[in-house]
Amino acid sequence: MNSIRTKEALLLLLGDLAVLFISLYLTITVRYNALPSQDLLWAHLIPFSFLFLVSILLNFIVGLYEKHTRILKRKIPLLLTQVQIANTLISIVFFYLIPYFSISPKFFLFMYLIISVAFMVAWRMFVTESFSNKRKNKALLIAHGNEIKELYEEVQHNPRYGTIFVEWIDTSLGDLDSSRIVNLVKTKEINLVVADFSNTKVNGIMPILYNHIFSGVQFADAQKMYEEIFDRVPLSLVNDSWFLENVSSASKFSFDLFKRLMDIVTSVVFGFISLIFYPFIYFGIKLDDGGVIFSYQDRVGQNNKMIRIVKFRTMTVANDEGKWGSSKNVVTRVGNFLRKSRLDELPQFWNVFRGDISLVGPRPEFFIPVASYSEKVPYYNIRHIVKPGLFGWAQIQHQKHPHHGLDVAETKNKLSYDLYYIKNRSMILEIKIIFQTLKILVSFVGR
Repeated sequence: MNSIRTKEALLLLLGDLAVLFISLYLTITVRYNALPSQDLLWAHLIPFSFLFLVSILLNFIVGLYEKHTRILKRKIPLLLTQVQIANTLISIVFFYLIPYFSISPKFFLFMYLIISVAFMVAWRMFVTESFSNKRKNKALLIAHGNEIKELYEEVQHNPRYGTIFVEWIDTSLGDLDSSRIVNLVKTKEINLVVADFSNTKVNGIMPILYNHIFSGVQFADAQKMYEEIFDRVPLSLVNDSWFLENVSSASKFSFDLFKRLMDIVTSVVFGFISLIFYPFIYFGIKLDDGGVIFSYQDRVGQNNKMIRIVKFRTMTVANDEGKWGSSKNVVTRVGNFLRKSRLDELPQFWNVFRGDISLVGPRPEFFIPVASYSEKVPYYNIRHIVKPGLFGWAQIQHQKHPHHGLDVAETKNKLSYDLYYIKNRSMILEIKIIFQTLKILVSFVGR
């Protein structure tokens, strides 16, 4: 699966660059009603190379180089529109406020944007489908759970994986029939078995499965396949041994050092820059309802220690101690804007500098829901094994996490993303989270 993701990302990147170049070439041809000479092409290619890089960067920020699951495919037209709007604004600033290049791209820029959008949508929506892996692997799925159903649906309806499940044996329906499995592998010409190897029923037929290694059958762990496809940990499939194998509180010296240095530098730089907004937010809150400016909230931090974070007040009561469901405490008009723009989070740069929280990590929760979820959600406290963060993997991946309310089901989903971050935390993942958070900030998505 990882090799598929790498090849797919590289193909998309090279394809995007080719589409942008072709779009520029066609625009020059249409504009001058003739094929461009080498000098004319270079005169346009040099300045437009900057716009190519901007487009690629914007594509990366909005997630267009992520694996093309069915969920992402449905979002592609909207994401491309957002990228082109941003690219248009940047192009206007670049060409009209920097009078360096000899070309004057007024109508030319408009033509280029129209052509590039049309070609990019066609490339992403239609042409890339022809590069998808042909269905070569006939697979047998042996597992149970809601996540397994998700896995089944995704693989069955997305040709990128080059796999189709010809049979799904639900392990919850009774003991596994080894003779049936052997017959399926032979008659259905199965060359891939995806199973939940942590399931005791699957362990019982391991000798039968082992014998098929010599006949060319490959095996894959359902848990790992799910994680690689959905970037989250399937909670219903994990057990104590999974945590002992994959989650550790052991310090990663180089990672922790770099992460702390990044926290300090970022919090100092952006903390000072954010001071520009403070007077406007102050007067906005005072003019709205005249209440206090800051809200101080006690949250659960690393190793279950209590930390106090500071935010701009967005609700009528500044410090309600996390009492959810109170009809007396509602979001103010200014608070609604602050939440949507994330400006209410600016004071937390101080918490990052102090070391209460990190720039990236699971979001810290109030004590009351933590106490409740610790009883109702298995392994919930594992999320406190690392320092909480201002931004988090669950925040950008999971859109339905509860605010000022208890929701066990959605909290389980959120925890599955937190566990993915804890297991796979690295500087590459940290940077990825920061870039995708920028996308959310730019798109002005509320909470």
